[in-house]
Amino acid sequence: MLVKCYGAAVQGIGAGIVTIEVNISAGIRFLIVGLPDNAVRESHERISSALGFCEKRIPRMQVVINMAPADIRKEGSAYDLPLAVGILAASGQLKPDLCPDFLVMGELSLDGMLKPIRGVLPIALKARDEGFKGIVLPLENAREAAVVEGLDVFGMANLQEVIQFFNGHSSAPPVRLDKSQLLTDEHQFYGMDFSEVKGQESVKRALEIAAAGAHNIVMIGPPGAGKSMLARRIPTIMPPLTLQEAIETTKIHSVAGITGSGNALVVQRPFRSPHHTISDIALVGGGNVPQPGEISLAHNGVLFLDELPEFKRSVLEVMRQPLEDRKIQIARARYTLEYPASFMLVASMNPCPCGYYNHPERECVCAPGVVQKYLNRISGPLLDRIDIHIEIVPVNFDKLADHRETEPSEKIRKRVLRAREIQELRFSDCEGVYCNAQMTSRQLRKYSVPDKAGIELLKNAMRRLHLSARAYDRILKVARTIADLEDSSSVKVHHLAEAINYRNLDREGWAG
Repeated sequence: MLVKCYGAAVQGIGAGIVTIEVNISAGIRFLIVGLPDNAVRESHERISSALGFCEKRIPRMQVVINMAPADIRKEGSAYDLPLAVGILAASGQLKPDLCPDFLVMGELSLDGMLKPIRGVLPIALKARDEGFKGIVLPLENAREAAVVEGLDVFGMANLQEVIQFFNGHSSAPPVRLDKSQLLTDEHQFYGMDFSEVKGQESVKRALEIAAAGAHNIVMIGPPGAGKSMLARRIPTIMPPLTLQEAIETTKIHSVAGITGSGNALVVQRPFRSPHHTISDIALVGGGNVPQPGEISLAHNGVLFLDELPEFKRSVLEVMRQPLEDRKIQIARARYTLEYPASFMLVASMNPCPCGYYNHPERECVCAPGVVQKYLNRISGPLLDRIDIHIEIVPVNFDKLADHRETEPSEKIRKRVLRAREIQELRFSDCEGVYCNAQMTSRQLRKYSVPDKAGIELLKNAMRRLHLSARAYDRILKVARTIADLEDSSSVKVHHLAEAINYRNLDREGWAG
């Protein structure tokens, strides 16, 4: 008897439908075809043991399973459940009537329990788009799949429950979620706040501008000045994720397998902080079985690179294209995958190897030329793509000992939200552009036009600082954000002056 049931293969952050055809005929062999990997071939042992615990068995006949399309590699243990359902249906141990209506995925343990799998959200989205009535998954994955509207999601704890469901003996209702309530209930709880930061008003101002326009920023200062502490508080002043952003972010984290058991949505903006020993592939994604890298896991959030010059040059250079295009393409001989990478880059660095160049109290002990050599570890093209360069100086004792609370994150965030609302309205007709950092050259000429005095100021800055055309664009973008924070419809001279001031590393003689 031939029976068809359906699973899915995750491709990038999307999914493709896999048709599992099971044919049982005379003979005594078990064969899986359709480009399965070792994990899929080993499913025979897991299925056989799991069926035994349900008082079922693989028939002692010839069982041929085809996983179509046969030119796409089937990887992982998530096909255990659809293979088991197909075998039971083809052998008459399970009613096949519901098989065409439901997509089935899950990993089986030897005792028939279902284990959670990766990539559930893209699979559920594909199931809905292909017109399936519902999806049957491990119980731990049900809430994540229930995010998708128009699809009945049934979470099962073990194989016995799946058998009862397909035989019509289960009355379990589909899992339902209120997504708007979910975003509100689990919304932005952080264990830190800008009110805990003493001093550093100029740096906090720069971070506010960066968050308001999603600008990339690098902080330069000596050890202990508070660079990492400030960076880790940036998510507390960023706008909350919209439902669409939350779904996009959850898809990436689901494919990477880091959403967490029982979680439905990623509701806080990601904050990724890889160590400086990270490899190129771990940062941008890829590998033998392609997976999203850190830049994609930081999508819609913050990628924090602490001690920027300590990263390998090759690792930093691979970020140049994603910083411009806000996506990364992983090319293989037979296919190409695309991962989104719209992140806000926040970097920190010491000004020199000893860390005390330009320190107000301590003397730098680096040899002549060493400071410039240290800064040259970061290429000019990469620095050009960082909108804001801000120098940090240590906080003096009087400010550290002051117990009065400074401005809290909530207050800063309100100003950031107001600026983002202005940008959202401005770019409502521009597909793919949501904030000032994403503006194209054409949009810059339309929305960030300086007056005559501003043009003269920019001309002098370009000549004195030897700025590139890209740096010129970055200054205009930052100036537009500063104007938005002041609710100004036009970019004025003082907006441009402040934006130019945030190009510390472009200043002639900064590194000696």
